[in-house]
Amino acid sequence: MPVIAPVPAARPARIPSQRDGAEDGLAAGTTVDHLTETYRAHYRSLLGLAALLLDDTASCEDVVQEAFIRVHSARKRVRDPEKTLAYLRQTVVNLSRSALRRRILGLKLLSKPMPDMASAEEGAYDLLERDSLIKAMKGLQRRQREVLVLRYFADMTEAQVAETLGISLGSVKAYGSRGIAALRIAMEAPA
Repeated sequence: MPVIAPVPAARPARIPSQRDGAEDGLAAGTTVDHLTETYRAHYRSLLGLAALLLDDTASCEDVVQEAFIRVHSARKRVRDPEKTLAYLRQTVVNLSRSALRRRILGLKLLSKPMPDMASAEEGAYDLLERDSLIKAMKGLQRRQREVLVLRYFADMTEAQVAETLGISLGSVKAYGSRGIAALRIAMEAPA
């Protein structure tokens, strides 16, 4: 899935501070200006890195935005502005891993749905229906019963049934058709 990165909004080049010499009272470290320029230059590449690790665009964008927020919060600790991009990349990788871990944990913790089980009434009805089918099958002629059992319960083709019983393909079709008609009448008749 291609990741489409939004174009970063233009921000002022410099945020004026009360002191002209340093930003936030620090002489060293990553400045907001440098971070803004890094955002403009490397947002798409960081988004691509996240896309290699995650599967959806929204998660990728969230991870990259969170990485920039964290770097902004820790800009006092990033003394060398040249390492800002490396710090961002590592943060994107770590946040992507965390996102995947949370997904896996969420999947493990999801309650497993109960298997579809028939109610007691449905089970009793199925048992009655099966008993009436067996009774109706016993009432068929021997060849009709053999053809229907091999065709529908053993899941054989008509040619395989003909070969197994040693009869022609036309006979298999005739016995099958008559057997189904007889079963339909027997199953619809009141017991």
